[in-house]
Amino acid sequence: MTEQSDLRLLPWVGPEGKPCYLSTNEGDGFMSRLADRIEADQLDTASELLKHALQVLDHRTGDFDELPLLAAQLTAALRDVLRVATSRGSRLATPEHLQEGLPSDL
Repeated sequence: MTEQSDLRLLPWVGPEGKPCYLSTNEGDGFMSRLADRIEADQLDTASELLKHALQVLDHRTGDFDELPLLAAQLTAALRDVLRVATSRGSRLATPEHLQEGLPSDL
C-alpha cells in the first residue's frame, strides 16, 4: 500500500466531492503534466480575480451589484489555491536536519 505522503493531491475532486490522488514515481507522466497545467490555470485565474476584486473595491470599475458573484468566484479560487498549496507542500522534501528529533508518528 502507498503511504499518504507518496500520493499527489490532484487539483480537482471526484464525483462525490472527495479529493483525488495520483500515485506515481514519474513527475513527468501524462497525469502529472495535466495536473501541473490545471494548477497553473487555477493560479492564473485566482490572480486575475484578485486584480478584478481590488478594482471593484476601489470603485474603479464595475458596481457593487456584482459583489455576490465576485465573492463566489473568489471563494472558489481560494479553495483551488489552497488545494494547490497543500499538494505542493506535501511533495516538498523535508531536510534531514529538520527530521532529527521528530516523533516517528509524524
